[in-house]
Amino acid sequence: MIEPPDERLLARLQGDGRASNQELAASLGMSASACWRRIRALEEAGVIQGYAALVDRHKAGFGMAAILHVSLERHDTTFVEEFVRRVRDRPEVLECFATTGDADYHLRVVVRDMEAYNRFLDAFVFRLPGIRHVRTNVILREIKSGVALPFEAR
Repeated sequence: MIEPPDERLLARLQGDGRASNQELAASLGMSASACWRRIRALEEAGVIQGYAALVDRHKAGFGMAAILHVSLERHDTTFVEEFVRRVRDRPEVLECFATTGDADYHLRVVVRDMEAYNRFLDAFVFRLPGIRHVRTNVILREIKSGVALPFEAR
């Protein structure tokens, strides 16, 4: 479990991952050395897994996003492991979740356009072994998107 001071630190980092250690420490009312030790401990514990730039997909030329609902024919280890391995290797797949309900997996996919999406389906998805059914929901508008956890910056 994460302590409240670390929650505030994580909330601050999620809001501005480029803030300097000095800025973070000052905004949280702690010394720079204490702030650095907390960040280091969170990194070593795997709570902070890395740092990345958030990119506007439209401005980067990726005009189409979709949610794929994928059902497998069989759930034996061979098919599941192959599916997971191959999905992890595809850069178009930003997220993949094993879920309950009508579909076994939900994938968030981003491509340049509809033509690229059709190629992705034909060359990759429809060639995966053990696929029973694929349904696509095209994302019309992103209301809220991101990876930030709901820590409050108390």
